[in-house]
Order: sequence, then C-alpha cells, then structure tokens
Amino acid sequence: MYAYVVSAINRVCDGRLFLKKGAIKRRGKKYSLVSFEKLRIGCSQPLVKLTKDQKSISRVACVNPPSLISSSGKRVAVFLEFLQKYERVAIAKLGLYELYILPPDEDSKFGRATVLYQVKEPKLRPSQKFDGLKIVAAEISSPPGSLAGEASMSNSDLIEDRISAQQRYPEVIRDYSCYLKAIGSNRLGYSVGPNRSFERNYVTAHPSYLKTLGQAHSSWIFGAIAELVDNSRDAKATKLEVAISMIYSKTASKDIPMLSVIDDGQGMSHSDIQRMVSFGHGQPETDDPDHIGRYGIGFKTGAMRLGKDALVLTQTANSRSIAFLSQSLNEGRDVQLEVPIVSYRRTGQYMEVDASVHDEDSAKYNLKIIKKFSPFDKYLIGEKAGIFNAEGTGTQIYIWNLDEWGSTYSLQWEAGMTGGSSFHQGGIFIRSRRIRSRPGQISQMVPLDYSLKSYLEVIFLDPRMKIYVQGALVKSRPLAKSLNNTVVKDGPVLGKPVQLTLGLSQLEWEQANCGMFLYWHGRLIEAYKRVGSMIHNGDCGRGIIGVIDVTDLMDDSNGHVWVHNNKQGFQDCEAYAELERWLGEKADEYLDKYVDKIQLRKGNVKYKPDHEWVQCDKCRKWRMLGSDFDSKTLPLEWFCYMKPFNGRCEMPEEEVEKGLITISTKRHGYNTEGPNESRNRFSEQASSELEGISEDDTPNESKQNDVQLSHKRPRRRLTRSSSCGKSADHTSNP
Repeated sequence: MYAYVVSAINRVCDGRLFLKKGAIKRRGKKYSLVSFEKLRIGCSQPLVKLTKDQKSISRVACVNPPSLISSSGKRVAVFLEFLQKYERVAIAKLGLYELYILPPDEDSKFGRATVLYQVKEPKLRPSQKFDGLKIVAAEISSPPGSLAGEASMSNSDLIEDRISAQQRYPEVIRDYSCYLKAIGSNRLGYSVGPNRSFERNYVTAHPSYLKTLGQAHSSWIFGAIAELVDNSRDAKATKLEVAISMIYSKTASKDIPMLSVIDDGQGMSHSDIQRMVSFGHGQPETDDPDHIGRYGIGFKTGAMRLGKDALVLTQTANSRSIAFLSQSLNEGRDVQLEVPIVSYRRTGQYMEVDASVHDEDSAKYNLKIIKKFSPFDKYLIGEKAGIFNAEGTGTQIYIWNLDEWGSTYSLQWEAGMTGGSSFHQGGIFIRSRRIRSRPGQISQMVPLDYSLKSYLEVIFLDPRMKIYVQGALVKSRPLAKSLNNTVVKDGPVLGKPVQLTLGLSQLEWEQANCGMFLYWHGRLIEAYKRVGSMIHNGDCGRGIIGVIDVTDLMDDSNGHVWVHNNKQGFQDCEAYAELERWLGEKADEYLDKYVDKIQLRKGNVKYKPDHEWVQCDKCRKWRMLGSDFDSKTLPLEWFCYMKPFNGRCEMPEEEVEKGLITISTKRHGYNTEGPNESRNRFSEQASSELEGISEDDTPNESKQNDVQLSHKRPRRRLTRSSSCGKSADHTSNP
C-alpha cells in the first residue's frame, strides 16, 4: 500500500492530480484509512510508518522510490502545506486503486499524511477474459517465495494489533507492489456487457470460525481424537502415542494440561502442512480403500474441538515444518485468520530455513508469534524435534487450553504406574461417562463410549498400527475374529456385494450390549447399531455382534460418499436405508436359527471365541491359537517365536474361511488342556450331547455342557486323529 501512496505523492508533486476542495463524502462507498509518516532512523532507504485505525501496523522501506520525489521530503511537505492551507483533497487513480490524500491537521509539521483508498474492479469488454488467481476461504494468495498470507501480512490484513511494529517487522520489508499489480491485472473474470462492470465477492474466514469448526464433534469428543488417529494411519505410521501431560504456560502462569498425538509416519512437506491448515481442499482423484481422509477438515475440526490452540511439528526425510493453529492468537480480530508456518530444508546434517517458501525474516516473525502465544520456546521446540532422531520422520501434534467441563476439563486422564500390571495402566476418559444415544439401547456399560483405550481397540477393522494411550499399549481387538458361533453372510445390497460376520461375544453379553459395527475404509463409523428386532426389545439379541465393511456401498461411483464429514455416521440415503433393512433380516435369521432354537443362554455358559488370536508386536500379523488356549495368559508383548505359536514372522498370516458348521462344546470357564487332548475329548462329548437333544432342539437340562455352533474353520487344517472321526458324522453344510 505504501508504494501506491508514494506513487500518488509523486503524481501530486508532478502536478497530475485533481485537487478537490472540502472533505471527502463517502456516499455509501467503503474506504480504508491508512496514514503514513516519514521516519529517519539512520537507514539508507526512505522509511515510512503506516498506521490504520490509529494503530501502528508496520514500518516499511520505500524500495526504489520514484525519482521525482526528493529524498529530503521538502516537496511533499510543501504540497501537504498547500492542502491544509486551501482545505483541499488530492485524488490519484493508480490502476485498481483510488487514493484520497487528506490535508494534515493544523498542528501537524507536514511529516504525516492521511490517505483514504479504495480498490475497484476493472471494467471488462465482452471479448476480455482473464486467467487468474482463486482465493478460497482464508487461504491467502502469496507472492513467490513467501508463506501463505505473507503478502497480506505485509499489508496489514493479518497483523496482530497487540504486538508493536518493532516486534512484528524488521527494519526493511520487501516491496510487493509489483506482485500486487500482477494480481490486479490477472483477476479471474467473466464476459459482461460493454457498459457494465462486475464485482466478485471473496469469502474470508472470521477468527470465530475456528470455534465453529470444533462443533463438528460437539456430541462426542473422542470423534475429534479419531480424526488425528486417521491422519496417522493415512501417513502409514506404525506407532502412535496419545497422552495428556502437564506443561507450564507463560500466559496462565501455571501448569496446564496438554494433549499430544505423536506418530512415526511419513511426515508432511511445506505444501502438505499448508494444505492441512487451509480450509478444505479438493477430494482425492483416486479412491484408495486404505485412505480415510477425504474432506480436508479433519485436523481443524478435531484440534479445535479438543482445545483452543494446536501446534504441529512434522518432519520428512528432507524437510521440517511447524504450523500454529490458534484461537488465542486470532482472538479479537475482525477480518482474517493468521496461521504462522515455518519450514526448514535439510542441508547435510542440519535443518536450515527453506528460502524457497519464505525468507528468513518471515520465519523469524512466525517463530516469534509461536513462542509468544504458546508454551513452547526454542529449547522445547528443539527437544520435541529431537524425538524424530537424526533421519526419522513423523508428525507431532500438541493441543492445549483443552475443552472445559464446568470448573475442570472434559477429558479425564490417569498416568498409570510404571511397570505395573494391566490393572494399573493409565488411560484417557470422558469425564461425564455418558452413554451415546442409540435406538433400543438400555445398557449403561458401554466402555467404548467413554474410554479411549476401549474405542481404539476396535477403531480399525484390520488393526496394524501400535497405539499407546498414556504410555500403555492398546491391545487391538479384531471383532470379526473374536466371536463365538460365527456365521458369515454374503448378499447384494443395491447390486453391490457386502459381507456380514455375525456371532456371539462373551464380553458384550456380560455388558448387555449388541448390534452392528459398521466400518468404512476400514475405520469404525457406527458401533452397536441395533437392527431388526433388536430395536424393539432391549434384551433381544443380547451379546450378538455383527461386523461389516460398507466401503463399496457407501462410495458413490461419481466420487460422492455417504459418510458424514465427522466420520461418526452415515447420511440418510437409499443405500443406507437398504443396508439397515438387509442387516435386520440377517440378524433376525441368526437369532431364530442359532440362538433361540438351541437356547445358548442357559446357565453360566461362557461364549468363548471359536479361535483365539494374538498379534505379533513386531510384524503385526495375527496368529491363530488353539480354541482351548487362554490368550489372557500371554505376556503384554508377544512375538511369533514365543509359545504357543513357536513360529517366525516370515510365515504367512492365517485366514478364516466360511462354509462349514462345526459342532463343538465349551465347559463352564476356560479349558486349559492341551489342544490334542481337548480335540479328542471334544468329539466324544459332542456325540454324546447330541443324543441328549430333544425333538424341539433343546439341549438336555441334565448336561453341564451346551451345544454351540461355529460357522468357520481355519484354512490350514491339522490332521485329525482316529477318534475325531466320530464328530465327522455331525458336520454338514449350512
């Protein structure tokens, strides 16, 4: 702006300005008021101090000023004295700008000028078309070699008024006037009539929009954490740590809690992190079934729900970047958001400021803002960067000023005891312990709704990433592999194939829960969704769990997906309605055929999974153990070479196939006999108990064992002994 002011004064001194008597009448037009004052502080270049609304916004140098302007400023002073004496206003038209130089105050020494300016749109002829720049939301167009929003910061739009000009800017700031002209002459336009001009409106994001973003997860705060977990999975992280710890806040002058989410994924480049903090971006061109992110708002909605301020530290093999998304920084502003970003490039063994995206002065300014409005100083930033190691990659997210619940916080955390048992491990909980509303829900024991560890146990259909909460490893629970009396149902819904796995869960039976777990792109979207008769009878289907992946069904062929942007539900559409109907039919069939008919809920029966599974902490493959093995006896960290698998990580992962109904029995409690003895005795008991079943398929009440049905068998079968032939007579196709 100051470059245009100087050019205007040049025209004034050259006698090419219209002089109008009296004050400017605005006539409904919007003008911006900018004052500039010539300074002398020993700099070789002319310096100008700009103020707006009586607030200092910057001190800038006039690079290559017009040659007709005297460096001493005498001609300017003479002209300003002329304006004051004759009460006139100078009008200059420079490209898209109209400048109104107002007469100085009576007590002024003619070293200060006040300028009103207005930006106009060009008038276009029908043949004129422009290829231009598109500004979306708060993503600010920047001159080459600068950060997003840097040009606007240099012209006062994103300047933090509470910081002095000396703190904000160095002695000399680059001249962006030539770039501003380029923007003005290349604006995107449309053909209009020869006598008509057009005006285009650009949307800017008010700082309060950050708070609005957090309302996407207002009903359930764990949905916000899930957004950050999704980003780590998309970055192909193998390890993720979620924790809350205390840190000293300079602003609050006390220790405050800070949530950290740290992964070892691929990290983000400068363009990646700039896109992440921008407000939305285009959907991916290709549909990757292993990729969850789609809407471009996950980080912002998640972070702003959890707290008011978030710092992102990310590193790739060749770069490191820091971004600061903050409500505290932008509080009290009226126009646009400021999102400081600092990026570095690896040079040998060191990280240096990346001059290709911003200059060193911009980097220093952004770092100063980050340190002023966050608990981080240069030492703490260096300490956190050391987590990446020499050539490591990954992303660290730190969130503070956490969401409050009355006089405390919405989240509750326990540090746990180092070296303690599983009962002394820490965790993160929702303080209210409230149960999410579901049709037909009567149980108040739903740990998934208020325990982060319980939620992360089942968040992924095929869990591979190691997740730690408060330093304790989360034991993943693949639902489809941990059911009893498992049945796999295939069927088309709207012409698209779907596969449903149904079975009984001992844990869910004890907690009086049931319902379907719906996954999309391998990520849990809905849990305990009651369908069919489950909706109308709270105890109907107790312990019955269904697992289904609906990626193909909920992804439109035109690129549209029927999933809410908070990834906590599905939109009301034909595909979802048909899915509900189909799930209800299959669930009722399962209840009629495999539950009610043989009364599986008799006595204190334990619905132990048909097969025990354990995940190797090195290769992350799932290993199937004997059905009579108690996986609870395994250590917290288990590897393929350990008992009872005694194998190697290179061995392929076993799969479960459908197609056979196997009669098996389970005693009260868990059998600890070896697999061979159990397998032999299993055949004899199954044969004897089938003889005790009456015509109405009800088991003999005098027996202590219950007949249970299984609908799957491992592909890699063991050779049966001669005694197992007795059970073969009771095996048939479903």
